[in-house]
Amino acid sequence: MKYGIAMFPSKMLQDKVNSYRKRYDPHYALIAPHITLKDPFEADENEVKSIISYIERIAAETDPITIDITKVSSFYPVNNVIYLKVEENSNLSALHDQLYSGPLEHEQPYNFVPHLTLGQKLSDDEHSDVLERLKMLDIRHSETIDRFQLLYQLDNGSWTVYETFRLKGRSGR
Repeated sequence: MKYGIAMFPSKMLQDKVNSYRKRYDPHYALIAPHITLKDPFEADENEVKSIISYIERIAAETDPITIDITKVSSFYPVNNVIYLKVEENSNLSALHDQLYSGPLEHEQPYNFVPHLTLGQKLSDDEHSDVLERLKMLDIRHSETIDRFQLLYQLDNGSWTVYETFRLKGRSGR
């Protein structure tokens, strides 16, 4: 089965992101707005049990994470994805790195660029037009997220939560 690990922001921020995604992201109906912490990977039932134990230990040692969104950006020319940039911070990067070690260790397909996708699979012209329009918006947002999710992919391509992990860190002990 295919799994992934993501962090979902507040409903308020998801609603704002979805107001763009429903127009510019063909994956809008497959998953809610999220920050990908670990790209999709394959695992069987036995592997998932050890993965969950490992993730529980990580979550217990990790403080809630504050995200700061400062601007609209793009992965162009690698691909035509437009996104809200989540400023990198040491806590978010450390969590990401831990989710690529132990039983979850494997090659990372891309460098970690925390973001919330606004649009993807756009033609070059549409990408350029939409990006320039969205860059004019004053998008500044900050919030603290205290959980992340192990997801699995359904047969129709959509993603659903398998398990939620609360970030407890020093505050939860």
